[in-house]
Amino acid sequence: MIDFTFQNSTKIYFGRTALDNLAGEVRRYGTRVLLVYGGGSIKCIGLYDKVMDILRGENAQVWEISGVLPNPRLGLVEKGVAICKENDIQLVLAVGGGSAIDTAKAIANGACYDGHPWDLFEGKGSNDRVLPLGTIVTLSAAGSEMSNSSVITRESDMCKRGRNTPFNLPKFSILNPEYTFTLPPFHTACGIVDIMAHMMERYFAREENVELTDRMTEAALVTVINNAPIVMEKPDDYDARAEIMWAGALAHNNLFSTGRTGDWASHKLEHELSALYDIAHGAGLAIIFPAWMKYVLEKNGEKKLSQFARRVMQVPENFGDDRATALEGIARLEKFYRSIGLTTTLHENGIGESDIPRMAERAIALGGGSLGFFVKLGVPDAEAIYRLAL
Repeated sequence: MIDFTFQNSTKIYFGRTALDNLAGEVRRYGTRVLLVYGGGSIKCIGLYDKVMDILRGENAQVWEISGVLPNPRLGLVEKGVAICKENDIQLVLAVGGGSAIDTAKAIANGACYDGHPWDLFEGKGSNDRVLPLGTIVTLSAAGSEMSNSSVITRESDMCKRGRNTPFNLPKFSILNPEYTFTLPPFHTACGIVDIMAHMMERYFAREENVELTDRMTEAALVTVINNAPIVMEKPDDYDARAEIMWAGALAHNNLFSTGRTGDWASHKLEHELSALYDIAHGAGLAIIFPAWMKYVLEKNGEKKLSQFARRVMQVPENFGDDRATALEGIARLEKFYRSIGLTTTLHENGIGESDIPRMAERAIALGGGSLGFFVKLGVPDAEAIYRLAL
């Protein structure tokens, strides 16, 4: 186990009455509010009206940024930053999933920076403060409600980049599983895969003697796998939705990173799929992660992959040697992804071998010349993983 510092300052309000706490937070941070959300779903479920009623009850002035897309775009960030600077915004409030929250994070940071907000994602600038940010979650997936991460796509070249900073931590997040009841099955499934991927990126690490962190992660993964078929079959099962929603927040708040260095190669490889082909992030991870596992298995990854197979995918102890056990675990993971309605190959998404060199070059270039820590990857490795995903 390596040395670590862990701090997460986000206040979580969880449950059916969580929204009741919004008024107090508005009084705490300010009544000049920028509301950030996606399409019409929050209006269809009545959440928009509930939020606006609370804000009006606090005599808040509200500006709105709507139309946030999956794989959120820089253009809306620029628009939101301008609104903040022109109107002395005091609180940025995101209502939605990871895309709305990541957009709000980029706005809250960009509003406190003199240059272009993309500078912050390229490491060309920095801010020394941030506007207070709150979130109301409607999709269990990205875990952005309790993370220090934000990922934005620049439209001009479809370059997708992430930025990790303590300034991205929301001041508060409101999590009510009821707000996820009406999600389409595809969105629910993509969220489940994203949650699991956040755990697995941290789990596959080279550090030894991280048993507690391993077993916490394994328990959370098993919890998601156990509850996934329940929510797919019965979308309004509160208890199953609650398990997945809380797992999603814990998956990306860095608790499961303690004592080790995560890998994150699969996320970077997937970013090329969602940036270039606008594939939903979770759907892309269902393609990339099994392929990455197959590749690193042959690069001295047998021990950890076989542990994952036994403890998470429930492969019997007497199944076979580590390699056979690991392969069975990967096969069961792919079967699980398919059982919730997702594909696991590039061909099924219209992506062929001719696209591979371009994706590999971009991924490795954006990674600074290599990707991953569990197994260090260069361009030939990235190409091999994409081919395994065909």
